Amino acid sequence: MSSNAKGDRRERELVNRLDEAGFAVMRAPASGSATERELPDVLAGDGEVFYAIEAKSSSGRPIYLDGEEVEALLFFAQNFGAKPRVAARFDREDWYFFHPGDLYTTDGGNYRVKKETALAEGTDFEEFVGGTAKTELGEFEDEPDGDPDADLRKVLNAVKQGAISVDDAVEML
Repeated sequence: MSSNAKGDRRERELVNRLDEAGFAVMRAPASGSATERELPDVLAGDGEVFYAIEAKSSSGRPIYLDGEEVEALLFFAQNFGAKPRVAARFDREDWYFFHPGDLYTTDGGNYRVKKETALAEGTDFEEFVGGTAKTELGEFEDEPDGDPDADLRKVLNAVKQGAISVDDAVEML
């Protein structure tokens, strides 16, 4: 199966799962080919929150997103009034969601999601659609290690760079 066919199948799978979870959802087939502007793969909303989603899947290898692809997602989401999200799915795993500002940025200005990162730090499907939130092992530690302000600094830096809106930053904090 070609990677495009697999990607299309995964996008349809995501659309169907979001639909089953009560979201109004549509897929933009061949994102960007029908227009000169890049479009997100999926638009979804439940009447309270709206998402512009770039969906990527992999057998287990890291997923890379072109820097321009992420910029286009952020631009579209801001103009549309949606929250930008990257959805990552690895074989034999569920969907995990990230704000683009939370992704690892390579030296070349691209973005990367590793399977281990998705499982450890991504928002799982149930939490994304408003179900139960996953519990992290770190939530049970008695003493936090490292710098307690590191996450705050990352969020503020993302706002400063224009990668996320102030409203998204408030939600993250």
